[in-house]
Formats: sequence, structure tokens, C-alpha cells
Amino acid sequence: EIRPMSTVKDRPYWWEEAEPQHADEGTPPETADVVVVGGGYAGMGAAIPLSRDGRDVVVLERDRPGDGASSRNGGITSGNIRLSFSKLIDKFGLEHAKAFYEEGRVARQDLFDFIEAEKLDCDLQLVGRFTGAMRPEILENMKREAEKLHRHVGIEMKIIERADQHDEIGSDLYHGGAVRSDMGGVHPGKLHRELHRVAKASGAKIFSGVGVTNIERVGGTFTVTTPKGKIKANHVIVCTNGYTDKGLPWLRRRLVPVISEMIATEPLSPNLMATLMPKKQMHGETRQLGHYYRPSPDGTRILLGGRRYDNDAAKARERLRGGLLEIFPDLSENRLSHHWFGFVAFPMDELPKLTIHDGVVYATGFCGSGVVWARWLGMKAAMVVMGREEGASAFDKVPFRAIPFYNGTPWFLPVMMNWYKLKDRMTGTLK
Repeated sequence: EIRPMSTVKDRPYWWEEAEPQHADEGTPPETADVVVVGGGYAGMGAAIPLSRDGRDVVVLERDRPGDGASSRNGGITSGNIRLSFSKLIDKFGLEHAKAFYEEGRVARQDLFDFIEAEKLDCDLQLVGRFTGAMRPEILENMKREAEKLHRHVGIEMKIIERADQHDEIGSDLYHGGAVRSDMGGVHPGKLHRELHRVAKASGAKIFSGVGVTNIERVGGTFTVTTPKGKIKANHVIVCTNGYTDKGLPWLRRRLVPVISEMIATEPLSPNLMATLMPKKQMHGETRQLGHYYRPSPDGTRILLGGRRYDNDAAKARERLRGGLLEIFPDLSENRLSHHWFGFVAFPMDELPKLTIHDGVVYATGFCGSGVVWARWLGMKAAMVVMGREEGASAFDKVPFRAIPFYNGTPWFLPVMMNWYKLKDRMTGTLK
């Protein structure tokens, strides 16, 4: 039985140690070289190299910097691409598919290198990630994908047979799976706090409580309108994602916001944690509406997340706990401490985006894998503004299309979620 709602905190577990803080709440300056819209991982990823290059950078955040998905996510450094390598080959050809996956490999390593070089205090743990196969035939598919990734991109994906599964996870739910040793975890709230600190120390002017209501281009100059006045800028980078609002209509028609939510258990015994998560890895699974889960950085709790498709928060929490117990029946007597949610965002083709429209550079559409992609593509956007070759990306060559009959309100989302649920039921993977 779940504890009464009043005793399960409806705020991110991460905020216990790193709740987002307000930045400058005053009036932004009237001019800037570069205005960065959005103060999450991507916005900080853009602001740091620009400021270090001597640019006059103003970061505008509607809420508190990091208040959105940057401090609410699972902290898994996957750099996932939603489409499999095989599907990318079918859609874009082998060379472009290789470029997508290679960029993911480089982006992951760049994040690890940046954390080390800048001495960011964010609980980075390079523990790997295990993805559980929901059916035997899916494990066979994983074997084929592993061979292709190794042959074409040099990525190692170790296949785990079901007989060896308990070495990775104390669960009988899966039919084996795959381990990626090049992935790990961070404390997402701490990571953002540290990026914010570095951006500010580099000279970026960061404002909270300042949304953007309009961006207008006249010749080579932009006018960015906010409730606190207008800013004239030479460049604008937009780094909003799941929280994009009506002030950015071009982007809003191209992103579908989706609720991703998480639960945290109360502290578990060391013996139980060692049984359920013997390698302290990050975890995922292959179903359409699957869960992602991990130990807390201190190794005392299990945190689990998934997509929401129920408007009732209590039912949503119960569904997540049901998913946790499906994986780990041993937790039936253990209680939850936190339940929270945030918005991620998907373009129509489910690929992250780095694009330019009417002179504005956009880094967005991270498809639920923003721990790696957001900072990386924000940094790429900065390189584009600086005119550097490092601004090139495999993702800048893919059209960013508007979604037909869509203005930012995802009326079709329940239909999509029900379709995914049906697919999971048809394959016997959803109870």
C-alpha cells in the first residue's frame, strides 16, 4: 500500500541537495551580443563557450534556471537516440546513421571530460547501463544491433543471456539484455547547479523570471521582447525544450511536450540494494512505454521513471510503483519518499535538433535524453554563432518540420500513448 499523498513529497528527490535557485531578478540590459533563451543544460552549454570567447551574453530564463527537466530527470548519461541503428540506416543511409551514433559517443565522452576538467561536483559515476529485453526475440534483435554497432561505429554493447542476468540485476522480469559500459549517471540537480556556476563565473549575465514574448529580426539585428523590456542583440540562441511557450511560436509548432515522471523509494538496506542492483548500474528496458531506473548516487534508494498517461497524480504514482514492483517484487513492503514530474520534448522525427530559422539558432528536441544532448547541442549552437567548424553536427542536416494541425497543444498525445500501450500489451510486456 502506498503511503498517504501528504507524506510522499511532490518535489524532485534531487532538490533535497540541489534545488534550483533564482538568478538575477532585475531588468536585463538593453543590448547584448548574444541572447540565450532558456537557462537549462542547453542554455548553460551555449553560454559558457560564448562568454569565454569574450562575448557579451545574456541568458533569459522564465522560471528559475534549471527548474525544468534539467533538475527533474533521471540523471542517466545515455545520449540515446530513439531510433535504432538499423532504423536510422533504413531512413538515412549507413553513413548518416553512423554519424548520429558517433556523435552520441563523442558527446557522452565530452560531458565526462568537461565534468573532470572543470571539477564539477555532480556525483558522476561511470557504472554502465543495463537494458532488459522484454522477450527472447528482442534479445536476438539486440544481438544483431550490437554486431552492427561494433562493426560500423566501434561501440561495444555486451549481450547478457538470461542465465547470467542476476549478475546485472536482481530481477526475473527480463529475458537477458545488453550492457553499455560507456554510460553512467550524475546527480542532475548538482550538474545544473555547477553549469550555472561556471557560466556565471565565465561572465554570462543570467536572469530568472524573464520570459520571452517575441523575437524580431530587422536586418542583422534581433529585438528580443520580454515583460521587463526589449534587448537588441546580434545573435539569438533558443534552448527551450519541453517548456517552450507561446512566445516562440515557430518552435512550439515543432515540439511535442511529454510528461516524464519519477518516484524514489525510502532508503533500503545495503543488503537489499546489493541484491537488486549488484553493479549499481543505470537501467532501462525495451518496451515502448518502458521504465528507466537507477540507484541514488549514495546507493541507498532506487529511483524509477516513465511516461505519464494518466492525469490523476495519485493513479500515476500508483502505476509507477506498480512498475517498480513488477521489476522488483521484493520491494512490496517498502515505501516511497518522492514523486515528481517534468516535461521532455520530441520533434516529429524523434531526433534532437540543431537548426537555424530566420537567423535564430535552435538547440532543442532532446527526446528524453537531454543529460548528454542538451549541453552538447547548446555548445554546438555557440560554435555556430562564433563561426567555428566545431558547430557542425550530424543533427544540423535533418529538416525540422512543423507537425500538421498542431499549435503547441498535443491533442493527439492520448491517442499515441494508447497506441504504445496497445503495442506493449500485444507483445505481452505490459500488465
